[in-house]
Amino acid sequence: MDAVESLRDRLPGAPSVAVILGSGLGAFAEELTGAVTVPYSEIPGWPASTAVGHAGKLVFGKVAGANVAVLSGRAHLYEGYTAQQAAFGTRVMKRLGAHSIVITNAAGGINLSYSQGALVAISDHINLQGVNPLAGPNDDSLGPRFPDMSEAYNIGYRAIARAEAKSLGFELPEGVYAALLGPNYETPAEIRYLRTIGADLVGMSTAPEVIAANHMGMKVLAISCVTNMAAGVLDQKIDHEEVLETGRQVRSRFTALLKAVVPRIA
Repeated sequence: MDAVESLRDRLPGAPSVAVILGSGLGAFAEELTGAVTVPYSEIPGWPASTAVGHAGKLVFGKVAGANVAVLSGRAHLYEGYTAQQAAFGTRVMKRLGAHSIVITNAAGGINLSYSQGALVAISDHINLQGVNPLAGPNDDSLGPRFPDMSEAYNIGYRAIARAEAKSLGFELPEGVYAALLGPNYETPAEIRYLRTIGADLVGMSTAPEVIAANHMGMKVLAISCVTNMAAGVLDQKIDHEEVLETGRQVRSRFTALLKAVVPRIA
């Protein structure tokens, strides 16, 4: 893969952990020491990030001595990318040496116990995007034709995240994430349907990366920032600026949690 070879020539070492940052959550990339930054546009085959709130760059550095690669921005299906392209960065990270991946996103809160700005560890997902990055011929060198997804989100990593959140002074609840295609926000009727089938959170990403990571044997931790309450929960409309603003408001808490968790799973 040309992207892997290109990055090996530019990065000072192999990452043990990869982190994907969602909408408005890019601040963690600024916390790395000895950082080397590579714009996606300079990596062969890497899909560009066109969504507002996604920087579109790979940042490699250290967190408490651990080698970390941070994907500041991701490719979404609603941008016109395929599921394989949405999972491209995850594939590259594994081939560079990462055995663990932390995936973050901005999500709408369906569970009525959540409040705007809450951080939630994803325990499972419901893929309603209609596509799968594993569709088509299977590359046996990456993983099996029919990978198990019964623990797509690592139980041990979730326990570490909850413990670190508690030590920082806040609770980290768990919830089920529903992945939809987007780019429009959901209707109130769709939110009622999602709540009925067991979803606590809703968003437009994450599932392709998690599926690809599990296919390759990577351990996954995923954290949602509830940047807005889903349609119909509150008597107000939703806009993307609200999502980005909430991301800015939780910046310090979100960054502190990642800085605590990442070295423990490296």
